[in-house]
Amino acid sequence: MTKINLKILAHELGVSVSTVSKALQDSYEISQETKDKVRSLARKLNFQPNPYASSLRRHQTRTIAVIVPEIANNFFALAINGIESIAQEKGYHVLIYLTHDSYEKEKSICEHLQSGRIDGVLMSVTTETQEYEHIAKLMDKGILLVFFDRVRHEIETAKVTTDDFVSGLSATEHLIQNGAKRIAYLSLSPNLSIDYKRKAGYLEGLHKYNISQAPELIVECTNNDEEAYQRIKALLTSPHRPDGVFASVEKLATIAYAVCQELSLQIPQDVKLICFSNLKIAALLSPSLSTITQPAFEIGKEAASILFQHLDRKRASIPNENIVLKSILVPRASSQGETLMI
Repeated sequence: MTKINLKILAHELGVSVSTVSKALQDSYEISQETKDKVRSLARKLNFQPNPYASSLRRHQTRTIAVIVPEIANNFFALAINGIESIAQEKGYHVLIYLTHDSYEKEKSICEHLQSGRIDGVLMSVTTETQEYEHIAKLMDKGILLVFFDRVRHEIETAKVTTDDFVSGLSATEHLIQNGAKRIAYLSLSPNLSIDYKRKAGYLEGLHKYNISQAPELIVECTNNDEEAYQRIKALLTSPHRPDGVFASVEKLATIAYAVCQELSLQIPQDVKLICFSNLKIAALLSPSLSTITQPAFEIGKEAASILFQHLDRKRASIPNENIVLKSILVPRASSQGETLMI
C-alpha cells in the first residue's frame, strides 16, 4: 500500500506541496476554503503529518514553555488548560516550568531557555520579580514571549490580564454596600502588577464613599503561609479590627478563614470577606466565599492564541498590546449583610 505523503495530497488536489504543508499548519497565508479541502482529503486518506520532520526543516522545536509561580493556585491550573487547548490544535508541546514564586528560580529558567529549545514563552512573573533583564535577554535571543496575569509593563510585548482595577473597586464597593465601614486590604506583594491595580481599585472605592483610608488596614502579606497567618491574625486582633476584608488572592482568603476560626470570629457577622479567586469549592465553604472570579481559562487561551499567531507569521517580535478580559463578582454568604442604600 502506497504511503500517503504531502506530494500525493498535493497531486490529488492540484496544488503545490508548500500549499498543502501550510494548510495543515493553519497558516494565515492559506484561505479557509483550501485549508478545509486539504484537511478533508488528509482525513479521508488517513494522512498523519510528522511534526518532528517539519520542525527540523523549519528549525522549530514545536514546543512552547509556560512559566508560572505555582499550579496549586486554581487560576494558574485553569490558565494552563486554556493554553494547552490552543497548543494541541497547533500541534505544539507545552513544557510547564514552576518558579515557586522565586526570582532566582525564574531567572534560572529564563537562562536555561535561551538555548533555543523552545519557540515561544507564556509567562506570569513571581512576587519577587523587580528586575527584568533576564526576560529581555531571553527575548533578545529571538524567542517570542507573551505575559499573562502577572505582567511587567516595562517589557514591550503582548499582555493578557483581567480588569484588576475595576474589579478591585467593585469588591470594595460590594463590602461597603453590605454594611462594612472599616475595610482591610490583604496584599500579596507590592511588586505585582495585579496587586498594585487591585489595591488602587480598593483605594478608589474608599474615596468614592468618603471613607478615610487607614494605612494600618493595608496588610502586606508574603508567600509564606505561616507569616501571612500571623499578619492576618495581628490585623484581626487589633483594637480597631476591620469589619470587612478584601483579599487580593484566594490563598489569603482561605488563611483569613482559618484565623477567624481560631479567634471565634463569625463570617460575615463579625468580618465580611471577599477575594479574587477561581476556587471551585468557593460555594461549598462555610460560609460560602464571595469572589471576583477571573476568566482564567480564557486568559490562558487568549495569551496562547496571540503567541501562535506571531509564531505562524514568523514574526521577530510581538508588538506591545494590553488585552483585558472582564472578571465577574459572585456574591455569596461571606460578604452578606444588610444591604445599604447609598
